[in-house]
Amino acid sequence: MKNKIMRWIRKQLEDSRTKGIVLGLSGGIDSAVVAALTKEAIGKKKILALILPIHSQNQDLKDAKLLAKALGIKAITIDLSKIYRNLIKILPKASALARANLKPRLRMITLYYFANKLKFLVCGTGNKSEIMAGYFTKYGDGAADILPLGDLLKSQVRNLARNLNIPEYIIRKTPTAGLWPGQTDEQELGISYQELDDILLRLKKGQKQVQPPYLVARVKSRIKTSEHKRRLPKVCKT
Repeated sequence: MKNKIMRWIRKQLEDSRTKGIVLGLSGGIDSAVVAALTKEAIGKKKILALILPIHSQNQDLKDAKLLAKALGIKAITIDLSKIYRNLIKILPKASALARANLKPRLRMITLYYFANKLKFLVCGTGNKSEIMAGYFTKYGDGAADILPLGDLLKSQVRNLARNLNIPEYIIRKTPTAGLWPGQTDEQELGISYQELDDILLRLKKGQKQVQPPYLVARVKSRIKTSEHKRRLPKVCKT
């Protein structure tokens, strides 16, 4: 799996005739795995990691910096908190979710700015569990040129992380998108990644489900209602 993904990354770079890869480093397992894979695939000199805190937890910031140092890749930290606050001030009031979704979208704007500047590809860090459940921000962390982990369930990402010698504390860290204080992925999804992966795998293989029916129904509903997030905009044919 590792070697196949690495070959795929090299091919995407070659086919696009770009010079390197820029990615967001959050301090979590997914971005850690992507950073390690891209380093092995194309070399550390062709990677730029951006650490983009927006009122983020200090530990996540420390973890991201330590990981970049351990991998020996170039990392630039740009605090977008002030830009975020100014946007909130001039925009009309909205829900907490609408405000929170500004964060990944601001980060993606920044990633693409550097991609344009350097003629790099933007490498996303989403995995299959999140993509199928629609657990990403459209045109935020869901926007990228390539998704090396896009066909791997969260459990598979964890296994790959150990194969890449990612620190165990990063692997065991509670997954969070950092949208607000105390927010966690599993709490927001209403299901654990272990349960989600099991349901998705059984759906793919056409096997009998063993998780509680209400969880299976929840996952199926999320897949259906988030379909628009996995497709390009619909075009009106005239």
